[in-house]
Amino acid sequence: MTISIVAMTIADVERCVELENLLFPGDDPWSANAFRSELAGEHNRYLTARNADDEMIGYAGVALLGGSIGRESEVHTIGVDPAHQRLGAGRLLLDRLLSFTDEHGGPVFLEVRTDNTAAITLYLTRDFEIVGTRVRYYQPSGADAYTMRRPPAEGYTS
Repeated sequence: MTISIVAMTIADVERCVELENLLFPGDDPWSANAFRSELAGEHNRYLTARNADDEMIGYAGVALLGGSIGRESEVHTIGVDPAHQRLGAGRLLLDRLLSFTDEHGGPVFLEVRTDNTAAITLYLTRDFEIVGTRVRYYQPSGADAYTMRRPPAEGYTS
């Protein structure tokens, strides 16, 4: 399957909301306003994964935080349509996000449900490590989350 990664636009918001509701029904899925707000953030980078028919099959976003001192990044979301999971879209989205974070500098943080084995496995292959647990992090389901951290890319120490 051919998958392309392109910048998210306002035109993608409704499809993102569809996927959010499909992927995270018990965990307060993001609204259209939430996606619009994230897209408007100067420090945020949002992407979509598209198949050969230009159908959006996934999305991801990261915040590049801090200034010249104390830089860090935070993966806000990654989601892939269940019909297209395990075909590489999530990996491609994460790798593109990490290219932004590596350029920005500093460590990268994210939260992931403790029962999301596929995502945890992917993050471990990209040098993330579990650094803590957030009990009842996801609401309203009450699911726990691991906090994971990836060290700064080589050459960055902040």
